[in-house]
Amino acid sequence: MTRAIILGCSAPRLTEAEADFFAEAQPFGFILFRRNIEDPEQLAGLVSALRATVDNPEAPILIDQEGGRVQRMIPPHWTRYPPGDAYLKAARDLGEAREAARLGARLMAHDLHAMGIDVDCLPVLDVPVPGAHDIIGDRAYAHDPERVAVLGRAAAEGLMAGGVLPVIKHIPGHGRALSDSHLELPVVNADRDHLEAWDFLPFKAMSDMPIAMTAHVVYTALDPDRPATTSPVVLDMIREEMGYQGLIVSDDLSMQALKGDLEHRTKRALKAGCDVALHCNGDMDEMQAVLAGSKRLKGKSLRRAEAALARRVRTPEPLDVVEARARFDRMMAPYLEAKAGPDVGEAQG
Repeated sequence: MTRAIILGCSAPRLTEAEADFFAEAQPFGFILFRRNIEDPEQLAGLVSALRATVDNPEAPILIDQEGGRVQRMIPPHWTRYPPGDAYLKAARDLGEAREAARLGARLMAHDLHAMGIDVDCLPVLDVPVPGAHDIIGDRAYAHDPERVAVLGRAAAEGLMAGGVLPVIKHIPGHGRALSDSHLELPVVNADRDHLEAWDFLPFKAMSDMPIAMTAHVVYTALDPDRPATTSPVVLDMIREEMGYQGLIVSDDLSMQALKGDLEHRTKRALKAGCDVALHCNGDMDEMQAVLAGSKRLKGKSLRRAEAALARRVRTPEPLDVVEARARFDRMMAPYLEAKAGPDVGEAQG
C-alpha cells in the first residue's frame, strides 16, 4: 500500500533499519542529498536499493539539482552548473538565454538519467523583489515574472527531453519572502492584485507541468493564519484559479517554518490538499512520525501521481554530450569567467 510520502535516507548506503522501515512504510518515492552521494557506482547502487525496498522499479527518485548553490551531484564526478540568474547574464538576449537554460537542463538530465534519478526539483519560478531574503537570490532566473516563466519553461523542457520530470517550485511564490523558511515562517503582506500580477504569474503560466512543490509562506491576503503548505485556502486557489491540476508535493516538512510535531505537520499538509508530503533529512524518529501522520495514496492524488509519472520520457532525445557540453561552456563563458571561484557547500532547496 503506497503511502502519500517521499522520504530521504541518512547516508550513501542504506542501513538495514532503513531498508526494513521503507519496506514497511512503502513511500511513494525518495529524495537524495549530498550526504547520499559519493561517486557514480555508489549512487546508482543506492538508487536501485531504494527502489528495491518498495519493490517498485518505477518509484520516483528526486533530487535538487539546480546548479549554483543548490547542486547535490558535484565535481569531480559530475559537472558544476551555474545558478538560474546566470543565463540572462551570459546572453545577449532572452532567446539566447532560453537556449542556454534548456541546454543546461538537458545536460543535467543526462547526468541524472544515467544514475536512475528521474525527478529534478527544478525550475525555480520564484520572482525576487528588492529587500527579499536571499534564500532565493541567484537561484531565480530573473527579477520579473515574464522572463522567469520563459526560462523556467526552457529548463523544464530540457529536463523532460532527457527523461527527467521537472518540479516547479515554490508554488505559489517564495520570491517576496523576507526570511528563510528553513529557519522561520515568512509572512508576505502584499495585496492580492500584486501577488497575482507578480508572484503567481510564472506558476500560472506553467500550470501544465507534472509536479509542483509548495512554499512554506503565509500570504495574508489569502490566509493570514497558515502557510501555503497547510492552507486549504491557498491550495484551492492553486487548483481553481491558477488551474494547476498536477501532483502537489509539500516542501520539506522538517523545515522550521512549520510548527508542531512531524505527525501533525504531515496530517495538516495532506488534509489541506497536498497530494504527497515530503520529508528530507533521513532521521528515523522523524520519518516514523511522518509515516504515522500519512495516509494511503489514493483517489485524485493517486491519479495525479500516475499522470505525472506517465510523462517520463523513456528514451531521451538524442544528445552528443561532448558537443553539447562544449557548446554550453561557450554560451556561459561570459558569466563563468566573471564568477570563477572556489567550490561552495550544500545549500537547502
